[in-house]
Amino acid sequence: MEEQKVEDNRNVDEKNNSKSAKRKIIFWVSGLVGLIVILLILTYFLLPKPSEIEWLSNKMIAIYIAIGLIAATVGAWLLLRKTLRTRLKMQKVMKLDPDVNDWLIIFNWTPKVLYTPTIVASLLAAVLMYLNEIDLWFFGSVPGIVIGSIWLTIFFLNFLVEEYSVSIKILVITLVSLGCFLLWLHLLGWVVGFLKLFKHLALSVNATGYLLVGIIGMFTILISWLKGLFYYVTITPNYMNLQEGPTESGEQIGREDYNSRIDTSDFLERLMGFGRIIITFKDRKREPIAVLTWRIQKKAQMLEKVRAKFAIDHLQQTPVQRQ
Repeated sequence: MEEQKVEDNRNVDEKNNSKSAKRKIIFWVSGLVGLIVILLILTYFLLPKPSEIEWLSNKMIAIYIAIGLIAATVGAWLLLRKTLRTRLKMQKVMKLDPDVNDWLIIFNWTPKVLYTPTIVASLLAAVLMYLNEIDLWFFGSVPGIVIGSIWLTIFFLNFLVEEYSVSIKILVITLVSLGCFLLWLHLLGWVVGFLKLFKHLALSVNATGYLLVGIIGMFTILISWLKGLFYYVTITPNYMNLQEGPTESGEQIGREDYNSRIDTSDFLERLMGFGRIIITFKDRKREPIAVLTWRIQKKAQMLEKVRAKFAIDHLQQTPVQRQ
């Protein structure tokens, strides 16, 4: 009976795989046909007649270059899509592995991801400055210096978070010291004069400047995420895999040859949901690996589950053994 159940399950899996393959083929064919139809429609309505086109003009040369880059990108993807070993593909492999129930895949974010509040503030400031320039509703009465001062304050706080490791103790000492300093100034009657010093730091930037800062910040974070597709760490109960490239280049390290710990000593980083997973090796000659990761609370729980278990492969009967 058990052998029959195994055989039935295998047949069901084969049918499901064939159905999913057919669905993928239908999806890609439909997408290709739709893309061709859209291109034909755009060509018919937007482009002039062939006799009116200057085929060797600068605009057409630019179009040729764009088409060549798109064709090269599509060709490279079609050629390498089966050889690429991305983080997303590894996650699917781990989910389908019956012998591994707990696993963790992490990659190292760039520290510039901590400037996310500044990036969001830059985009909001760009919108506000644009509304201010066209004098829409009450936004026209908002001084650009006020928007710039708020943006500069957020940037300065982000700089402190990214540049320095601030623990809870240091944060409390800093706030108490600042309170005592302001109290001392109040006793001397110098608080207003001290605060007036900061009016010389007024900053006014137009909408384009704020938008440029936001786009550069988002582009930096996007590059970090794309790099994380090919350079990542996979941790399972039995081993750790260090992926170092778009293909199968990597290194597997047994669970007894490394240790891991969670570092959330930077309180401000932790408030933003970030923390570091530190991996040290039994071989003292190897430098530790520090991985800045987001949603550190969930990642720490998953890491504890992985390190607390030891996976054993399930024995699967072969056709010879069943006979």
